[in-house]
Amino acid sequence: MASEVFDRDRHLTFLQMMYQLLPSPYQSQEINRLTLAYFVISGLDLLAAPDRLVDKEAVANWVLSLQAHPRSKSELNNGRFYGFYGSRAAQFPPEDNDNGALSCSVSNLASTYCAVAILKIIGYDLSSIDSESILMSMRNLQQPDGSFMPIHTGAETDLRFIYCAAAICHMLGNWSGMDKEKAKEYILNCQSYDGGFGLTPGSESHGGATYCGVISLRLMGLIEDDILSKDAESSIINVPLLLDWCLQRQAADGGFQGRPNKPSDTCYAFWIASVLKVLGGHKFIDKKALHGFLLTCQSEYGGFSKFPGDYPDLYHSYYGFTAFSLLEEPGLKPLCVELGMSAIAAIGI
Repeated sequence: MASEVFDRDRHLTFLQMMYQLLPSPYQSQEINRLTLAYFVISGLDLLAAPDRLVDKEAVANWVLSLQAHPRSKSELNNGRFYGFYGSRAAQFPPEDNDNGALSCSVSNLASTYCAVAILKIIGYDLSSIDSESILMSMRNLQQPDGSFMPIHTGAETDLRFIYCAAAICHMLGNWSGMDKEKAKEYILNCQSYDGGFGLTPGSESHGGATYCGVISLRLMGLIEDDILSKDAESSIINVPLLLDWCLQRQAADGGFQGRPNKPSDTCYAFWIASVLKVLGGHKFIDKKALHGFLLTCQSEYGGFSKFPGDYPDLYHSYYGFTAFSLLEEPGLKPLCVELGMSAIAAIGI
């Protein structure tokens, strides 16, 4: 039977456990340890956990130890990306092998976003990090069409990595790491006929891709906040179609789906609702129904699952917390939807 209230204390206990020791099923996610740490640290911050629960100095030292550094400034033009590794394992030097496969020892955009976000959340002075290496080498990842690769050795290019790049530039207060005009054109080409955004031009509209596209434009200052209260017709994106697409994603069970004909999923209560917040359409959400759906995904062990009745995981737990923050749940800090962290952390208080 689903709980009738948001169980903050149990969620705090869940995150404390994850902060101390990740359960064995997360072994396969070792390469993404920084991302998992972001969910834990930002989750504790959103839940207004006591400062004593997080050793901020130890966290900062660990995160900083994962940054890749060039041996000299001349190496910033060698095509590599000098951001943050996803984990200690990713720092191991490449090994030669007989089958020609690449044994990667590279930093990546997603981990770099998580690293900078963690440092910002714990109040670390971001002017103290080697931002020049990050930003100069990040330009190596941007493609001629404006998209970004996550790593310099080659990978898929889509809106997720434009968002990571935009968020990094925004948090560091320096946009020299990307060509905003090229990124803008790529993003606009990803808006589909139905109003949503696909990960790449011409692909199916998707909740996560829509968030990445719209929020990247917002971070770059290319669209205004609360567009619906202004002249939506003058916006560079099709706002009426986007609003309609987002509102149609709230399903009969109260939750949000990522695409048409898909089941409701906890995380889309963040991805879709955040876009609606930026548009000024958050008031059109059936908040009571969404609240009810999210509680069916709340675990008796703390945290949230993807679907009702499943076991909780860090990813869906974090986005469950952000969703409840957007619903103005008592005991949770207000959310900065653009950066995926508490509003207080985002403005540096």
